[in-house]
Amino acid sequence: MYCRSGSNHNGETQVLISKNMADQMNAQIGNEFGASLQYVNVAGYFDNAGLPVLADFFLKQADEERMHAMKFVRYVMDAGGHLAIPAVPASRHEFKSAEEAVSLALDWEYTVTKQISALLDRASSEKDYVAHDFLEWFAREQLEEVSTMDTLLKMVQRVGESGLIDVENAVAAGRVHRKVGGVDEGH
Repeated sequence: MYCRSGSNHNGETQVLISKNMADQMNAQIGNEFGASLQYVNVAGYFDNAGLPVLADFFLKQADEERMHAMKFVRYVMDAGGHLAIPAVPASRHEFKSAEEAVSLALDWEYTVTKQISALLDRASSEKDYVAHDFLEWFAREQLEEVSTMDTLLKMVQRVGESGLIDVENAVAAGRVHRKVGGVDEGH
């Protein structure tokens, strides 16, 4: 176990994060940075296709994933854990279609949801309520992320490649945004 503040008045080590939790969070940091890079490549695909609004949408998603990674970095450091960010595999940069690119994004969000659930499971099993509370924000965020990507994919599938300008216009008009429990999050 890692400790943040050394020993208490009885000489006992004060532990804020377990080695296993820190290791799993470090892996998630790599996953979040990997997602950020993947979304940059998806943005590049849409930019090359002459769809700047969709390119910007995915650049914002990339920024958000990086912000998620940094939230984990800060948590591990604040809890006194050992920060060890793993290598991030190269992200995919070739897509046959807009549907394939957005489908990859949706699949990734489902994968991240499972990863966050596994972290929540670890926090529960370790009775690490501080980590559990921290991770609950990510669980709620994943509902938003999956919902947004699912809506975007359905729109792309509905209009097909020849109708992507309609999706572009919908994104520009703010019609592809997050709704959680029926509440518009304004994204």
